[in-house]
Amino acid sequence: MEYLNPKALSASIVYSLLGIVILVISFYLFNKLTPGTLRKEILEDHNNALAILVAAFMLSIAIIISAAIHG
Repeated sequence: MEYLNPKALSASIVYSLLGIVILVISFYLFNKLTPGTLRKEILEDHNNALAILVAAFMLSIAIIISAAIHG
């Protein structure tokens, strides 16, 4: 029943939003640091290797953020 605690619930929401913001910022930086545009390469040129790389990047950043939030 400790999950229904309003303080814990609000902290979870704040940390989740913070994690999403950090993930979006890191993806934006990744997009700026790589040559070309990721959107064009993945959607128009159908570059599957780049799509897998971007997915792996986002998963790794998400795992790092969740580990940092949960201690």
